Amino acid sequence: MTTVKIIGATGYGGIGIIELLLQHPEVDLKALVAREEIGKPLSEVYPHLTGFCELPVLAADDPAAAAPTDVVFLATPDGVGMSMAKDELAKGAKVIDYSGDFRFTSTEAYADYAGRLGRNTSHGAPELLGQNAYGLAELHRSKIRQSQLVGNPGCFAVSCILGLAPAAQAGLVAPDSAICDCVTGVSGAGKKVSPTFHFPARYEQMNAYRLSGHQHVCEVEHELSTLAGREFRITFTAHVVPTCRGIMSTLYGDLTKPATEADVIALYRDFYADSPFVRIFPSSAAIGSLHVRGSNFCNLVISVDPRTGKLRIVSYIDNLMKGQAGSALQNMNLMCGFDETLGLNRPGMYP
Repeated sequence: MTTVKIIGATGYGGIGIIELLLQHPEVDLKALVAREEIGKPLSEVYPHLTGFCELPVLAADDPAAAAPTDVVFLATPDGVGMSMAKDELAKGAKVIDYSGDFRFTSTEAYADYAGRLGRNTSHGAPELLGQNAYGLAELHRSKIRQSQLVGNPGCFAVSCILGLAPAAQAGLVAPDSAICDCVTGVSGAGKKVSPTFHFPARYEQMNAYRLSGHQHVCEVEHELSTLAGREFRITFTAHVVPTCRGIMSTLYGDLTKPATEADVIALYRDFYADSPFVRIFPSSAAIGSLHVRGSNFCNLVISVDPRTGKLRIVSYIDNLMKGQAGSALQNMNLMCGFDETLGLNRPGMYP
């Protein structure tokens, strides 16, 4: 059995991976580490896990929290992973970090990301950059399989990259014309209480945010530029709406050559032929966010507007699954030599 430790176990990202690992046939969950709820059994913090997980929440300085495991999930904010990954790697662990600390393989790329958040642009573990892999399995399976350190992608980045990757690689859209118009539920803000996410401030409220520059833009532009073989720049807008979970990204780009919807569907189905969690639908399909809720799937709806010469892709994911814990488990499966779909191949919940 593969032993696993989760650091940041009581946040939404932590509980998401715990829920998945409890159903994984090859995993032995050994330690849950967090800053809050210390000493409590996890089922007391999250009663829906009563009878499924009674492990206590450990403080970071508890000797049991330092015990080596085969895999460590860092379900932690930016800055934590770069301070902890080196020690866990030295113990022989494979490390999957949820934050932006290891999504980039150079100090320059990391500095661009951190600067957008107004944070220190110096990386705390620069010697690890270049050894890490970007954890979007659909594009980087081979490298993830060979890596001991994976940076899980951002939730918006997953939806936008998967939605535009085939078109970018094929040169189907002008690389300076892409628009990513993205909507997320409030769980994307995490578990911590914030005045703007207090129920009276959020109920029936929709708003755009970080219009000055969202941090996930760095990931999207880097991946699409690599695929396109030239600089790919996007106009990105993030909105939050009063739903719990889910992301809908409507992606636009100017076609560089005539193409029908059938042409683009064929291109996308060929590109994702070996990607079990990406599903392609025509524009006539009645697809929405509920159809990926609780699942690791990304549903892509393909549309071509012949009147304006634009490609339109609508990308749906569950931000807490394919946008977070589901991708993390998919990466673990690849790193540990398991089938990529193990513990993930389920349809989700409806309604």
